[in-house]
Amino acid sequence: MTGMDQPLPPLIVALLQPQRHAPGVPQVELVQTHISWVLLAGEFAYKLKKPVKLPFLDFSTLALRHQACLDELRLNRRFAPDIYLDVVSLYNTPDNPQWEGTGPPIAYAVKMRRFDEAGRLDRVCKRHELLPSHLSDLADMVVRFHDNAAIAPPESGFATPDKILAQAQDNFEELLQLLPQPDVATRLKELRSWTEAQFSRLEPLMVARKTAGHVRECHGDLHLANIVLIDGRVRLFDCIEFNEDLRWMDTTSDISFAYMDLLAHGQNGLANWFVDEVLSRSGDYAAAPLLRFYAVYRALVRAKVAAIRQQQAHASSREALADIALAHMLATDHPVRLTITHGLSGCGKTYVTDHQLQSDALPPTLRLRADVERKHLFGLTGRERSSSGIDSGMYTPAAHALTYGHLREQAGLLLRSGWSVIVDATFLKRADRDSFRALAQEVGAAFAILAPHASPQALRERIIARNALGTDASEATLEVLAQQRQQLQPLAPDEMAEVVMG
Repeated sequence: MTGMDQPLPPLIVALLQPQRHAPGVPQVELVQTHISWVLLAGEFAYKLKKPVKLPFLDFSTLALRHQACLDELRLNRRFAPDIYLDVVSLYNTPDNPQWEGTGPPIAYAVKMRRFDEAGRLDRVCKRHELLPSHLSDLADMVVRFHDNAAIAPPESGFATPDKILAQAQDNFEELLQLLPQPDVATRLKELRSWTEAQFSRLEPLMVARKTAGHVRECHGDLHLANIVLIDGRVRLFDCIEFNEDLRWMDTTSDISFAYMDLLAHGQNGLANWFVDEVLSRSGDYAAAPLLRFYAVYRALVRAKVAAIRQQQAHASSREALADIALAHMLATDHPVRLTITHGLSGCGKTYVTDHQLQSDALPPTLRLRADVERKHLFGLTGRERSSSGIDSGMYTPAAHALTYGHLREQAGLLLRSGWSVIVDATFLKRADRDSFRALAQEVGAAFAILAPHASPQALRERIIARNALGTDASEATLEVLAQQRQQLQPLAPDEMAEVVMG
């Protein structure tokens, strides 16, 4: 095994010489992980696999390393074809390697176009420059990627319940060996009990989701350091190429890594925002019960990697312990609250709930927007226009009942899964508000109402401006606003006691 604390082999030492690369390369920088060397040379980066064999990968022969390079190119070109350029060969001898030559290659490398490392989202986040718009962009990209990713046949061996449980249990076995301190062992045993109990409860859902096509060839390593801003847009890179079982997974497991990593960076509000943006686009709220299970698993995978790295470098175990603490936080139940909005179109309901979701003080919370869910029910995306008129198409009394019934059902699912819920809808009628108050009582959730206000002139101006942009899910017009005024049933005194500030 070639660890990061071992002397560099002659091949890498030679490739650090600028003259072995394109003319004009002033210097070559080396970045290495426990499985790769990455040479940064001018406009390009060259990634070589280390000759290692680990429980989860095998790069022990030149042929296996070549295949891993080809797999890395193929898989990453799904979302970054302009970054992942080619697999190139090295010739001659390790002491005098050449990028062109004859005879059998002595090594292979993935050739990539370099980007500014300052744009990596982990670094953007540490500079306090990560914005909700970046995560909305990421959600768009991830949902499109998952929609087009290959689907695992139900009879395949990928993401079977026994494999999912075995992967989770392996974390505990290895962590107990790496971190044998009694207090850490106690916490790991508690997390193992929680994991096994959650698995028993969620196993039928895991099976059903695989049958329904939610197990796909995903990224597999979707944390902030593998996402970068290029020209202001979010890009994915560096997916898992070396182990199919770590790549073929429920799409929920894929997004849980970014969710967990945002929490690890102290960005609770942005973590809520990212998951909400993903689920509002995909409509896959059935995934919500699995998110905590997979996020705990991801935190413990990272704890294990940190503990291995700590042993290799003889460093502090602080990073691994922080990841275990995060897993414990994720496994801890929080009191849940159901919040509904009330008000005419244009009064600021979505603006206020945007800011609520992005608040770091909020516990795990998701939002259901009536304007988006109504379109999902009618086979449209959130931004498609339905061309429905007043009391027609998506806006008949029957469609209203269908939409609010769907919102209630989805809110109940999320609340029972440990997520607080904000339902963004007009809730003009007392009967609709009472129905959701009763749901909160059924599931033992607190209940609150957000009721932003705006002047008649502001309502009109906002609706006109929103329709001119054409980018929001709402299709409310001035005619709809006039109808809403007639239908509005104001909050009664007993409801006013439930109103909270946004």
